[in-house]
Amino acid sequence: MNKQFIRLLTGSLLCSLPAFADSGANGPSELYDPAALLLLAVTGGLLLAIIILGNAVIGAMDIFREKMKKDAGKAAAIIVIVSLTLSGSRSFATTIDDTHSPYYTHLSQTSFYLLISVILVEIAVIISLLFVLRFLAGIKRKRKPAKIPVPGKPRVSWLEKINNTKTVDASAEAEEDMGHDFDGIHELNNPTPPWWKWGFVFTVCFGIVYFWRTEISHSAPGQLEELADAEQKAAVAKQEYLKKAAGNIDENNVTLLTDPNDIAAGQKMFISNCAPCHGPQGQGVVGPNLTDDYWLHGGKVDEVFKTIKYGVADKGMKAWQEDFSPKQLAQLASFIKSIHGSNPPNAKEAQGQKE
Repeated sequence: MNKQFIRLLTGSLLCSLPAFADSGANGPSELYDPAALLLLAVTGGLLLAIIILGNAVIGAMDIFREKMKKDAGKAAAIIVIVSLTLSGSRSFATTIDDTHSPYYTHLSQTSFYLLISVILVEIAVIISLLFVLRFLAGIKRKRKPAKIPVPGKPRVSWLEKINNTKTVDASAEAEEDMGHDFDGIHELNNPTPPWWKWGFVFTVCFGIVYFWRTEISHSAPGQLEELADAEQKAAVAKQEYLKKAAGNIDENNVTLLTDPNDIAAGQKMFISNCAPCHGPQGQGVVGPNLTDDYWLHGGKVDEVFKTIKYGVADKGMKAWQEDFSPKQLAQLASFIKSIHGSNPPNAKEAQGQKE
């Protein structure tokens, strides 16, 4: 049964190799990807461990054969464990979805999840084989005897265990003295905690892999490439936001536009729609003069915007909110504010209140 299972795992690994090599038509083979090489190396190492453990289990079966004959329940438990492991390997092989490639590797998602699935199955098999081997060999977990506190010895806390430190009293400081004395301050032996050392080793290994991928193999984007990609996405998002924000302008948040293009667009709309009542230069005809300091309904940009948007029915001015977009209403109001104080000829007398 163990040989059959090892053949199954080996076959699934070998069957995955042609999928990596088939990408040559569209680009370099996936076998040259660092992630693929790492995953294949892990898969091969786990497979070797399975073979060794499998042989050990087969050897332990001879010793346990007599016990299996006497206790059929235990034998059935072992068969169930191995059967569940075999069925798990088949279920992993059928849950692969071929969609987009992961960001951090050029492997297709089929290849990536196939390797991950094989590794997970191998880890599950190793755990199962260790359990079976321990069961067959009759190894029982030994309980550690309770520690008897030593009189006079300080108790070591969990924080000291993690940092590999110990409490030193005044009498033992001489043993830990490093011989460095400065102004009466003595340096004691205080090594770096193990977690810090392993963290430093991890950062060095990560830096080597990162440098290889970004600067040598170019299998992952560097910082400048990531920045350029992020800026491009931000520019697209900004354009989309501005398109939507243009429709969110109302009398509560409108601001005075000073861009020449906006003023020109407002002037064009004013001449086409507002000149018959206010004159082409805003000097006033039927409607009031828009260039002086006097206003009937307020001369601030939000008040002008509101007057244009909703109109003044009792004065014969229509509401323009159905004819112009909010951005166009803001352009029109900004143009009217831009002609303030222009003093056109034949200006109409002042109306309203001075502002």
